Amino acid sequence: MNAAIHPLLPKKPKAQGEMPIRHMDFQFDSKDVDTTFFRNTEFASAYFHALSIFLTFGEDLVIDTARYHRQFITDPKLKQQITALIGQEAIHSKMHNAFNDQLVAHDYPVRLYRFLADNVFEYGFKKLPNPMQLTLMAGIEHFTAVLSEYMMKHEDVFYETGDEKQRALWMWHMLEESEHKDIAYDVYQELNGSYPLRVAGFALAAFTIMFLVPLGSSLIPPLRKPSVLFKRSYWKDVRTSVGLLLGRRDGVYGSTLSHVLDYLRPDFHPNDHDTSAYLEYYKEKLLHPESGLLTPYMTREFFPALKSA
Repeated sequence: MNAAIHPLLPKKPKAQGEMPIRHMDFQFDSKDVDTTFFRNTEFASAYFHALSIFLTFGEDLVIDTARYHRQFITDPKLKQQITALIGQEAIHSKMHNAFNDQLVAHDYPVRLYRFLADNVFEYGFKKLPNPMQLTLMAGIEHFTAVLSEYMMKHEDVFYETGDEKQRALWMWHMLEESEHKDIAYDVYQELNGSYPLRVAGFALAAFTIMFLVPLGSSLIPPLRKPSVLFKRSYWKDVRTSVGLLLGRRDGVYGSTLSHVLDYLRPDFHPNDHDTSAYLEYYKEKLLHPESGLLTPYMTREFFPALKSA
């Protein structure tokens, strides 16, 4: 969907409202998985499938880091938001793991990538000092916020596939990442706020999402079927996919580079990129009691209680 048809976004950034924790159950089935769901491409779709695998480890890092630092927060509202963030990320990890399990039947190297990611996080990122884990959490959440805003502005991408459950998975994730995009950053600013350390967290998050994940995704097609390396159609797909991911006009990261780098602005805040109008639109579209895409899959919704400090 073209962003132009949405209501004009407010000129002043709005703080995000209260967030629910939504329990989902998509009941994925491997026979329904579209391995070319992203614009009918194999290579670009592999990026998102590799991202789905690696994201579960990133989300677990966010959960652990947020849970540890919540004890130092004195503002009851921010504390409530941290609890909501933890709950949302926990369900994200659970549902993506359920989806990733179905990719095994399509010869994706899920077990190998889980092994590699587990070692990177357990013996790498999770061994970092707490301040570095905190800034890494904020950096990861920035990249997911950028990706979510891109998805919100390109709704049509999700409807080029007949895989409804995969569509629902990514649109649900998109919605909630945008809902909680400011929380990790606010926690970092509250408990540390060092600009050089913020840049270090950004660099480490960028290395993970812009290098490690693409490296993993580039190996998926030949690992699934080595013969594709000798097919002209595959290399044509690679060329198309690179444009879809990195193209300056509409590419996932090429067209959002200024948003990505805006994090380096000293006075940056996630809500400078206001998505409140998009959130209202997608909450109605995805969560409508009768026609919402997510309605059949949501089993429970609740709001964490606001507790005094």
